[in-house]
Amino acid sequence: MGYAVVLGESLVDLLETETDGELIYRQAIGGAPLNVSVGATRLGGEVQFVGTLGNDVLGDRIATFLRTAGVGTAGLRRVPVPTVLAVTTFEGAEPTFTFYGEPPSYTLLTPDDIDTTLVAGADVLYTGSISLLREPFRAAARTAWAVPGPLRVFDPNVRPTLLPDAAAVSALRTLVEEFFATAHLVKLSSADAEVLYGGADPAAAAARILATGAGAVVVTCGAKGAYVATGSSTAMLPAPTVSAVDATGAGDSVMGALVRRLLAEGLPADLSGWQRHVTFALAVAGLVCERRGGAVAMPTAEELTTRWGALV
Repeated sequence: MGYAVVLGESLVDLLETETDGELIYRQAIGGAPLNVSVGATRLGGEVQFVGTLGNDVLGDRIATFLRTAGVGTAGLRRVPVPTVLAVTTFEGAEPTFTFYGEPPSYTLLTPDDIDTTLVAGADVLYTGSISLLREPFRAAARTAWAVPGPLRVFDPNVRPTLLPDAAAVSALRTLVEEFFATAHLVKLSSADAEVLYGGADPAAAAARILATGAGAVVVTCGAKGAYVATGSSTAMLPAPTVSAVDATGAGDSVMGALVRRLLAEGLPADLSGWQRHVTFALAVAGLVCERRGGAVAMPTAEELTTRWGALV
């Protein structure tokens, strides 16, 4: 089994909660790509995280967290700006994010920071999420994406609070479709699909994404499960029944689980292979939803077995 390279943001979530009748904000390390890297690592995969960290105490905590989790940090670069904070409010278990920090600490990765030998040697390359909204990270991601060799997986991870108008949504759609076109796998949420494609349901959005050239599409639909499409074959897979307390990081855990499966088994030959992988990933996400916090909620393989029994 080889390794994955994950490019993108790391930050600190401030999660709204109530203690003794008082509204407080609980600190949790997060960022979708960081969550993916931790998720895949805790399931037994080898991951190198590539990105920029603020040169402050919060950046120190993120770096220590990654190392403690077993994630490779050779591709990390410290930058002289404060670490971004994502203030997270909830409607039920579903989070809404508001970001603070300018320039964002996670956007300062440059093309020169990309170790193309590291990327070329990887079995899987992940990028996506909000880092792509800004330069120079966008140019760095394009540099890595152009390196031949690894399976390319992408998650747009749309955050509406960072898209002020229709023009911004249109620009994002054009940008992410550039990456969709050469992705072996695109994972997105049904909410992402609605924003990118004017309220499109998972099936319509997946068809649009496949038409760009993507090999397979997984659309997560919260408690309803996930829609899977590859070529002319599609399936809707149910999610396990859980008592959700916090959905932060659930979609990222799906991607982390899929990265882990791609590392172990390579690209599925058909829809049934993807169904097996996504069923596994939904079990991972179900367990994440029963815990609080993003990266810290990612389970180990042993915890999955304890919760669900043997998984395919």
